[in-house]
Amino acid sequence: MVSDELLKILVCPESRQPVRRADAELVEKVNAAIAAGALKNRAGQAVEEPVHELLVREDGTIAYAVRDDIPVMLIDEGIPLAQLK
Repeated sequence: MVSDELLKILVCPESRQPVRRADAELVEKVNAAIAAGALKNRAGQAVEEPVHELLVREDGTIAYAVRDDIPVMLIDEGIPLAQLK
């Protein structure tokens, strides 16, 4: 889990908006889309590995996976959340 101290300073690498932890419902939706093979990152590549934690941009449009307690804050690795609707 990302520490509260780190979370306070993390921002989206594209927009510089703050990020927040995703709630369990969003993590569940993302993992369901991953399992269905229906989720792509901003680079257009399929997201294949389930997530345990996500950080969501303040505007709620992009999520970043946390892997082994390390936020993957790369623009191309961002997950557009509009795919879930």
